[in-house]
Amino acid sequence: MILEMKVPSPGESITEVEIAEWLVEDGDYVEKDQAIAEVDSDKATLELPAEESGIITLKAEVGDAVEVGAVVCLIDTSAEKPSGVEVDETQKEEVKPETSTPEVAQKSKQTYATGTASPAAKKVLAEKGIDPLTIKGTGKDGRITKDDAVKAVPAMGSPTTGGSRGETRSKLSMLRRKVAERLVAAKNETAMLTTFNEVDMSPIFTLRKEYKEAFKEKHGVGLGFMSFFTKAVVRALELYPAVNSMIDGKEMITYDFCDISIAVSGPKGLMVPVIRNAENLTFRGIEAEVKRLAIRAREGEITVDEMTGGTFTITNGGVFGSMLSTPIINPPQSAILGMHNIIERPVVKDGQVAIAPIMYVALSYDHRVIDGKESVGFLVAVKEALEAPEEILMDNDVKKALDM
Repeated sequence: MILEMKVPSPGESITEVEIAEWLVEDGDYVEKDQAIAEVDSDKATLELPAEESGIITLKAEVGDAVEVGAVVCLIDTSAEKPSGVEVDETQKEEVKPETSTPEVAQKSKQTYATGTASPAAKKVLAEKGIDPLTIKGTGKDGRITKDDAVKAVPAMGSPTTGGSRGETRSKLSMLRRKVAERLVAAKNETAMLTTFNEVDMSPIFTLRKEYKEAFKEKHGVGLGFMSFFTKAVVRALELYPAVNSMIDGKEMITYDFCDISIAVSGPKGLMVPVIRNAENLTFRGIEAEVKRLAIRAREGEITVDEMTGGTFTITNGGVFGSMLSTPIINPPQSAILGMHNIIERPVVKDGQVAIAPIMYVALSYDHRVIDGKESVGFLVAVKEALEAPEEILMDNDVKKALDM
């Protein structure tokens, strides 16, 4: 029986995906639920599992954009699983090219080629004009993966310096192209402005120093900065609801809930999972959800639904050492808060110069929806909450707020 494998829908509103990489070759025997391909949508990269066991026939090439529901491969479910390990004929052909002498071919085989190149790797190497025999594969049995091919640099030494002058060219994934389109659209289609402020993080440092260990021991998660910032943002959104709004045609939609998008770095680039109804979560609840979503994003397990929606975004460039930035709005949202690194700086307190851990914060907002008074007021409200967390965010009962 020949089974037609079709592209499943990764999520609502997604109509097509791109074949990022085939993990098997045409004619391979695959097991049911084995990952056979990676596909890119405009929101995430997903693995495509085999629906049944059998011999596979590929019907799409790497880089092809295929519609949801289209056939990408066939699986002959009546084929029997091969016994033992069979010799790959293509490996024989590649190890001994016509232009090589027996001695050179043998040396190349021993030194470099321990496996064959995947179809995606072959295509990349062909575009670069690189002989697969010169590449040492990192895949199973020395197989040359697409990543090996992308990183491969042609041997082009400079006669003057002897240094490498190679370059690599790779196609942007559908996810990266969509991110680029959205960022450009945000710059071109919104009246985006950024306002700045600074936050004295001393009170939060004091609280974390006193309760960090006990909090982690009881709840199994660390007491980080994100729960304080999320709490401060939720309060500010309730004070300035226009910041929790977005434009839809000629209408403005204002939300009575706070779905906070958290920008995290994943293996496929920036991802923005959403903390749903953050207004109902405790410090422990926020920290647990941030940890869960961050792990899923970094392990490539995040789903489209977990990244869909969001009424406001928090991004933390400080983890990479950023002092100050102007974050770009995550459309169709109307505002985004940028956190930055914490540096000890001289400040004036009660008429005296003192050293304090200071973080610069930035709010980028769509001036079509949010006026300057609201944007500045929102950021001041965030600052006030962070500089007086015990009073404003914890109702003067730290242990109760932290569920200690």
